[in-house]
Amino acid sequence: MSSETQLSLFDDSSFNQRELIPTDAKIAIAAGTYPDMTELAQHCNSCHRCPLGDTRTHAVVGRGNLKAPIMVIGEAPGQNEDETGLPFVGRSGQLLEKILASVNLTTEQDVYIANINKCRPPDNRVPTPTEVAACLPYLLEQIRLVDPKIILLTGATAVKGITGDKRGITKIRGQWLEWEGRLCMPIFHPSYLLRNPSKERGAPKWLMWQDIQAVRAKLDEIQNNS
Repeated sequence: MSSETQLSLFDDSSFNQRELIPTDAKIAIAAGTYPDMTELAQHCNSCHRCPLGDTRTHAVVGRGNLKAPIMVIGEAPGQNEDETGLPFVGRSGQLLEKILASVNLTTEQDVYIANINKCRPPDNRVPTPTEVAACLPYLLEQIRLVDPKIILLTGATAVKGITGDKRGITKIRGQWLEWEGRLCMPIFHPSYLLRNPSKERGAPKWLMWQDIQAVRAKLDEIQNNS
């Protein structure tokens, strides 16, 4: 065995590179980097790939069934989420739970929830493209680990961050999109529904009811055919 071969056996550069992931957005996160959500969460909680890591209280990684058939992706944490470390736990989260429950879906069994960004932007502003790019590889690993059949993209930021589609949410909500071999549906963000409480035909809440029924029907179809 040559000396070069022997030295290669002790080369831990790939390990060191992996440990540096939370320190610099220039360090790629390859598919398969994380064996489980626990290790991914540890990196998220020590992450400074973008400046949002300097102002967070907690990184908000996700909650729900780690093998759920449905994954809900939001924009970024708000104040309640930053304080608790859990996504969708404020008024928007309560409404989301009611929407899911209306078609017999729960986060305990059917749904896993995550965000495009793991740290709260100041004043709840929209994440910048740089912030999204720094954090997106974590989310792609989450999608790989959960392996959902259906992804619900809540709001335009989630749609653009995952699919690259820049159309407004009112233009594409309720339409099935295919991304990386997965079915995605853009839906209204629950915070938008809170600002538009009317349940009249054609109103956002009425449209959301149509969309979540379509999601339930598609899930049943997938499960019955598997």
